[in-house]
Order: sequence, then C-alpha cells, then structure tokens
Amino acid sequence: MDTVTSLDKFRVPIGNQEIELQQFIFEAGGMPLLRTRIRERSRFTIFDIDPATAARWGKVLCAWAATQPGGADVDKEGE
Repeated sequence: MDTVTSLDKFRVPIGNQEIELQQFIFEAGGMPLLRTRIRERSRFTIFDIDPATAARWGKVLCAWAATQPGGADVDKEGE
C-alpha cells in the first residue's frame, strides 16, 4: 500500500483555498514525491513533484516572500 504522510495543511487568507502538503511514497518503490493538494470548494488541483522541483519552487517562493512587506516573518508562520 502506498504511504501518504501529511506535512502541513493551511488556508490561504485571500481566496480561502485549503492547501495540504503530503509526502507520497509508492509501495512499488521509486523516489518519494511531494504532493500538493489545493482545494477550492469542491474542486481539487493536485501536483506530485520530485525533490529537485520542490527545492527550486521553494527557493523562489522564499525569495519572493522575503522581499514583500512582512516577509521577514514568513518562517514564524504556523508555529
């Protein structure tokens, strides 16, 4: 059976979308994937991404957030 582990779940303040980040490991093997699930009312968008893509995406997100008002507090969100 595939293993899915929830890493974080939160709501976007503007738009109220629910975002859940999960680690997805296939029973048959292969690399673990980061599953990003975005729920907008009854509609779901799901991305399964590899570690290299997750690292690049995360780097750009963090760099952008750091340049925005209040961005210095990004690491403290959800603590």
